[in-house]
Amino acid sequence: MATLERWLLPDGIEEVLPQEAALIEVARRQVLDLFAAWGYEYVVTPHIEFLDSLLTGVGQELALRTFSVTDPLSGQLMGFRADITPQVARLDAHSLRREGPSRLCYAGSVVHTRARDSSNSRSPIQIGAELYGDASAAADIEIISLMLETLQHAGVEQVHLDLGHVGIYRALAKAAGVSSELEELLFDALQRKAVSEVRELTAGLDVQLAGMLNALSSLCGNYTEVVKRAYELLDQAPGEVTEALADLEKVTSAIKQRYPDLFIYLDLSELRGYNYHTGVVFAAFVPSVGQAIAQGGRYDDIGAVFGRSRPATGFSTDLKTVVSLGRKIEVVNKGAIWAPLRSDAQLWQLMQQLRSEGERVIQALPGQELPDAQQAAGCDRQIEWQNNSWCVNKISF
Repeated sequence: MATLERWLLPDGIEEVLPQEAALIEVARRQVLDLFAAWGYEYVVTPHIEFLDSLLTGVGQELALRTFSVTDPLSGQLMGFRADITPQVARLDAHSLRREGPSRLCYAGSVVHTRARDSSNSRSPIQIGAELYGDASAAADIEIISLMLETLQHAGVEQVHLDLGHVGIYRALAKAAGVSSELEELLFDALQRKAVSEVRELTAGLDVQLAGMLNALSSLCGNYTEVVKRAYELLDQAPGEVTEALADLEKVTSAIKQRYPDLFIYLDLSELRGYNYHTGVVFAAFVPSVGQAIAQGGRYDDIGAVFGRSRPATGFSTDLKTVVSLGRKIEVVNKGAIWAPLRSDAQLWQLMQQLRSEGERVIQALPGQELPDAQQAAGCDRQIEWQNNSWCVNKISF
């Protein structure tokens, strides 16, 4: 690479400069404090680990987004994390092994082989929360509420909530006895709402079940209307479908009660993370962005591969996206104190005392004893020798 090109970064990989980094760090602390207030404990997972462990129990989509390298010590393949959720699931199942509900949260950078679309970063800062050990709708309600509170806390406005339940399609496909290949084709057609394709793919199935599968494409819109029509169109469906509808109705009603002004959109053909999730799935959207800004759902089966299957639900978002969409965070800048370059014990003690009190103290380096250097460092005060002692005075430029 030519010398002039060495500063270039790969597409989708960006650096964060001081001003934006300060905003992101303030937001990170605020969100983690919010999680803590809800009882979620902070955990830190490794950036890289063995690929078999990192991708166990997850869908093919995540595998395609994960960078892999060979570990020179073991010779085994390792992967850079593209999603922290599976790591936390392993931590809950294998490392903590707690009984009863467990609430965990995290914040850290991830890296993707490809962005979700041309406008996205390949190095988001993923922040999220997971609730393990409870299979009830109450856990889904709590996680969705926490996601909405996170966005609200960050000042993101005009949030719309999209809700679905992968268990409905999964139960219908199972009852119809479709092959795994046909199941994937149907999944893809439903995601695209390709009504004619769904009709063709279900032509050889039981007439009643084929009709229900075809009905999924139309079961989207206002939550009250969709729930009512779903009970009518799927009244002869297997019991698992009825149970999934009841759970979805319970979750939706509770969220609407908590957030009466929230626009909720139900879509029973929305199968986001189908190979990964097992129940309620949800996502938050805003009008100015063409894709979800936060998402999550139930993924009860993931812990089984680590030797301990536990109910689980959670959500995640990209902190950089939240900061860019939310209200401008005010980073309190108290200014800084400029200290001269002197080898003096009293000066050193004063500098340390001021730093312990939360002040920023910047000591001059050789050749920096100039007003322009003080101003460039953001200093509004300086330490000066007056009346046989070191004093802090305001700077007049």
